[in-house]
Amino acid sequence: MLPLAEVEVQVSRSSGPGGQHAQKSETRVVAVFDVEASTALTDAQKRRVISRAGPVLRAVAQDERSQARNRELAAERLVAALREALRVPRKRVATKPTAASRERRLQQKKRRSQTKRLRRELE
Repeated sequence: MLPLAEVEVQVSRSSGPGGQHAQKSETRVVAVFDVEASTALTDAQKRRVISRAGPVLRAVAQDERSQARNRELAAERLVAALREALRVPRKRVATKPTAASRERRLQQKKRRSQTKRLRRELE
């Protein structure tokens, strides 16, 4: 769905502890997807993504020690963000309260009314 040619990958050193390995290897991966420049999305899809997630989608991964695994994670996160931005929420279908729920509501109102009436007569 998401062409890898349109995803820009940037690598840098991860933050946090890790000793010599972390200080020498660039395992942090940032995947950047420019929505406006994409040829894979239709104009309607682009408008939807831009309105919901912005013109540029960015995913960062620095969970693993290997750059290859972090590339995979960043790509998965980018696809997930794009999928969420493209998702069309279902329309709510208005429904009426059930007869039982209306009856329960009225019974509760009667009980509450009775309680207040009893309190009023004591004073």
